[in-house]
Amino acid sequence: MKRIYVLITCVFAFSNIAFAQTIFQQAPVGFDVEKPEIAHGTVDTLSYPSATVGNTRQATIYTPPGYSEDEKYPVLYLLHGIGGDEYAWLKNGQANVILDNLYAQNKLQPMIVVMPNGRAMENDRATGDIFAPDKVQAFATFEQDLLNDLVPFIEENYPVHTDRENRALAGLSMGGGQSLNFGLGNLDHFAWVGGFSSAPNTKPPAELVPDPDQAKEQLKLLWISCGDEDNLMNFSQRTHEYLAEHEVPHIFYVEPGGHDFEVWKNDLYHFSQLLFKPVDHSLFNHSK
Repeated sequence: MKRIYVLITCVFAFSNIAFAQTIFQQAPVGFDVEKPEIAHGTVDTLSYPSATVGNTRQATIYTPPGYSEDEKYPVLYLLHGIGGDEYAWLKNGQANVILDNLYAQNKLQPMIVVMPNGRAMENDRATGDIFAPDKVQAFATFEQDLLNDLVPFIEENYPVHTDRENRALAGLSMGGGQSLNFGLGNLDHFAWVGGFSSAPNTKPPAELVPDPDQAKEQLKLLWISCGDEDNLMNFSQRTHEYLAEHEVPHIFYVEPGGHDFEVWKNDLYHFSQLLFKPVDHSLFNHSK
């Protein structure tokens, strides 16, 4: 009987992964290649005062093609990994290029994308031992910097909507763990949450979602993804299994690849297209 149960569980898990794979095919060739002939968004560096850290911190910001201060926009806060900084998504992930190309195909809802430094400490550079305890702790401290310093600064200085339904939070690896921890832990701030190849900093599922009914009611989209050759898969898998057990709608996308930007660029390509618009509920996973 035990063997039969295990077999059935494996069949359902495989079916669920296969379903996600059929819905989200790999991004097309050239999706991350700059195209001079199309309209481009603008990338700037901003400085904001951080009471959390006690200094002035930097972030990069992408505004879409056709950006106008007479319009109001939703915001995606996009987080880097343990070895990155506020430039990682631009230098290694070609985030602005991916978004430009999607806008040219009319596949994105206009949005502002803020890429902060998720290492909330006085010297926030990714130098020396990036796994040092104080640097790892700084990634947790960033929750307060994000909520109390960066988000208010963006909302005071840019033409953005200020309600939770117009804020998204996503990231890769360490930033994926941050996004799940901070996004699901602050559903009064974020309605759209994505974790790409989330790292060991990700809280256990019962801590992430202690009240499944609240998550069902408040989340517009919860996205969990990971490469099928990634040694950190278990953190995404356990989160998916808990969400499925408690019937919290979400997307669990297992894609080809390891723990690298080829995977994360593909995630951004798919995830960004779902934001700030009605989501097809047939995309959600409802079982293990």
